[in-house]
Amino acid sequence: MRAVVVTRPGGPEVLRVEEVPEPVPGPGELLVQVVAAGVNRADLLQREGHYPPPPGAPTWPGLEVSGVVVGVGPDVADAPAAGGAGSAGPGPRVGDPVVALLAGGGYAERVTVAASHTLPPPDGVALTDAAALPEAVATVWSNLRAARLAPGETLLVHGGSGGVGSVAVQLGRALGARVVATAGGAQRCARVAALGADVVVDHREEDVAPRVREATGGRGVDVVLDVLGGRALGTNVSLLAEGGRLVVIGLQQGRRGELDLSALMARRGSVIGTTLRDRPAAQKAAIMAEVAEHVWPLVAAGRVRPVVHARLPLDRAAEAHRLLASGEVLGKLLLEP
Repeated sequence: MRAVVVTRPGGPEVLRVEEVPEPVPGPGELLVQVVAAGVNRADLLQREGHYPPPPGAPTWPGLEVSGVVVGVGPDVADAPAAGGAGSAGPGPRVGDPVVALLAGGGYAERVTVAASHTLPPPDGVALTDAAALPEAVATVWSNLRAARLAPGETLLVHGGSGGVGSVAVQLGRALGARVVATAGGAQRCARVAALGADVVVDHREEDVAPRVREATGGRGVDVVLDVLGGRALGTNVSLLAEGGRLVVIGLQQGRRGELDLSALMARRGSVIGTTLRDRPAAQKAAIMAEVAEHVWPLVAAGRVRPVVHARLPLDRAAEAHRLLASGEVLGKLLLEP
């Protein structure tokens, strides 16, 4: 089968379509014919050698796909149905459409995945566009749960126009929070506002911290969902309300930052850091089950929807990475084998 592999022929990394061995589903796994694969910033880091796949995962990128089941491994008939641990009914069958959360390997014609890490696509969403959801929705849902976001609280989403951010704005609003988001440029800010953000700060034209304080009457925010990391750490802590929670899910501005502990203590705040890719399989299954129960109905109702910037063929993966790195993508890029 064809897959996008990372090669370094004596120079910069290169994404190239090559023939690779056909995957074979193991116990509890499905073989999925890929319809579309989501492109994530983690894929860029993997291509650059900074985010290697977990042991046992394919070496080529891709953390989420949509597709059709074309094979099942042993024990799938006895496994939970698509939707994860606790789902009722038999496991997925050949011919079933699914979306899948992967540890890697999505940039390919076929993938294997634990049946418990799949979901049926939500009602009202085309199977291709559904590939934009698994990684972002699982990331946002699990982290807003970790932060104990409650109705009536204020959520700050950095990068509200990105693949994760565009979901976070919609899901935060659907969960009853007041959403403040950042984005770059007037057009992107307008699109983020249309997704449901109450306040959008143009980080290219405005100083974010004063605008957030103004938007909250000086109180600060209850939860920060942060993709920036290192250099934003101090500012994010300064924007927390009393009892506020900062959840770091990305490192776009570096792995290290300075933390004024007295500022954190004065706010009785907390800093939470999480990843999704290398979580134990049982935790991923539990997250997908919660997504099926709590988020998929919101998608079916149109309150959360995939935001797709463009769809490109598999052999234009390098172009997709350049687009994503440019910072001009609104929502998700998809690759179609």
